[in-house]
Amino acid sequence: MSHVKAGGSSKNNRNNAGARLGVKRFGGQQVSTGEVLVRQTGSTKVAGPGTFISRDFTIHAAQDGVVSFQKVRKTRFTGKTAPRTQVSVI
Repeated sequence: MSHVKAGGSSKNNRNNAGARLGVKRFGGQQVSTGEVLVRQTGSTKVAGPGTFISRDFTIHAAQDGVVSFQKVRKTRFTGKTAPRTQVSVI
């Protein structure tokens, strides 16, 4: 008889830290250049005037001003339009 149990896979190894995604500065708030406005996975919100989007889809303020959010229709590659939230700094 075997004296060692069969080596199965571990089932309790899924404890990782959260990504801290979401909106960091809300509509009507005063921001300065370079501040993080939205941290997101993929382009769920789009960068409007006064903002820029970085490599990991984080939206930053490109100028000093006040944050605002608008609903827009974004054209996809196929020609179909999809609703998106546009982040602007004015």
